[in-house]
Amino acid sequence: MGRLTSIDVCSGAGGLALGLERAGFDPVLLLDHKPIACETLRRNRPSWNTFQMDLLDFDPKKHQEAYRVDLLSAGLPRVKSAATTKRVETGLELRLLKATVHLARTIQPLVLLIENVPELVAAPELEEAREYIQSELGHLGYGFQWFVINAADFGVPQDRKQGVLVALKDRFCDRFLVPAPTVTRHVTVGEALLPSMSARGWSDAEEWAGQADRVAPTLVGGSDNRGGADLGLTGTKRAWAQIGINGAALSDEVPGPDGTQESDTSGSPLKKLTVEQSAVLQSFPDDWIFAGKKTARYRQIGHASPPPVGEALGRAIAEALRR
Repeated sequence: MGRLTSIDVCSGAGGLALGLERAGFDPVLLLDHKPIACETLRRNRPSWNTFQMDLLDFDPKKHQEAYRVDLLSAGLPRVKSAATTKRVETGLELRLLKATVHLARTIQPLVLLIENVPELVAAPELEEAREYIQSELGHLGYGFQWFVINAADFGVPQDRKQGVLVALKDRFCDRFLVPAPTVTRHVTVGEALLPSMSARGWSDAEEWAGQADRVAPTLVGGSDNRGGADLGLTGTKRAWAQIGINGAALSDEVPGPDGTQESDTSGSPLKKLTVEQSAVLQSFPDDWIFAGKKTARYRQIGHASPPPVGEALGRAIAEALRR
């Protein structure tokens, strides 16, 4: 069997689609409702068939290429539970989850892959959502595997737990194996960012990298409805501070020879990340272009699925289909 085919919805900056491409999947169609995300996809992969459209409005009957694909993948917006927000999310996120299931029911790919928060896998508050998925797809002959993986186990220098659903047509279900870690030792922030931190000759870059001796906290993209880019809530910013990073904002440049970042007027001795460094922490390739201004670029990165995770999942799915 040669390369496989896929449809990717809620594609964002393309992290999941890029990983799946590396694993042997060529997308026949990608979908995202944000113009900036679609611009990013088109800049990096002009050959991809990218549509700017809300998943809730997508009609596969107008896209015959959507039928007879091997994989439907979705890096959906974070479904929130009481464990993360003190309330159960019953709005847009769950509607998109159900729309993805409806699309799978319509086009019936061999495999459905949904990547989301770990709570989707087991949180009692989201049991109804899980039951809906299994009820809708079960009678169509899909078997299910729910699991949580950590991007750090796949070489991403970040503690990023991801909840995953892989639903396969019954004849393939027993062949799927949850991907095993691809690294025996986690990549630290210092290892990942030393080349960029020292790029302008910062004399203390090696010392900084030595104390940044752990994986990063989870990058978060934040909401489009609030101000500029930062690295998360107060507790997360404290975790960043422990590895020498000021999580209050991003910098326009890496440190100079004396450690100065000209755009940083905070007076803090901690260093600010650049957008490009946040992309490194998500394990995007250096030549992946993110459209938009600084905040828009960072949010695309923070919302993305790290490509190495998509690749590991894609390889496991491809192996199940090819056995």
